[in-house]
Amino acid sequence: MAALSSAERAEIDAEIAILPDARSASIEALKTVQRHRRWIDDDALGAVAEYLDLSKHELEAIASFYNLLFRKPVGRHVVLVCDSVSCWILGNEAVKQALEDSLGAAFGEVTRDDRFTALPMQCLGACDRGPALMIDEDLHGPVQPADVSELLRRYP
Repeated sequence: MAALSSAERAEIDAEIAILPDARSASIEALKTVQRHRRWIDDDALGAVAEYLDLSKHELEAIASFYNLLFRKPVGRHVVLVCDSVSCWILGNEAVKQALEDSLGAAFGEVTRDDRFTALPMQCLGACDRGPALMIDEDLHGPVQPADVSELLRRYP
């Protein structure tokens, strides 16, 4: 089983300290592991479950419910493309195609250089800026297909 690093344990412990019990820290613990490792593999999930005194099945139910907890490998930068009706009406299909063309990878795949993974997101809450996408924590919009290559260049 993949042990938690001392940094991961310290961050999880900080969350546990402000919650009623360790089990309440499950989402934050998974986010901590993901921040350090980019994604949550089965061994890391097991280590977190053990640390929080949860079964792997309980923690898997939590991890699989939240779409921003990644259970498969992702690139160094995650591109979330708004897939809402508003962004669709404003042309997100062309943006999605430009993104796949620029990355040379389909949605859900990691690029060959390990830089990016593009994923659809039901709504980014940026209807006034559609079509919108996020790269890591940065919201971009409105995005036109011609903007995609330049946006990606900003993320080495």
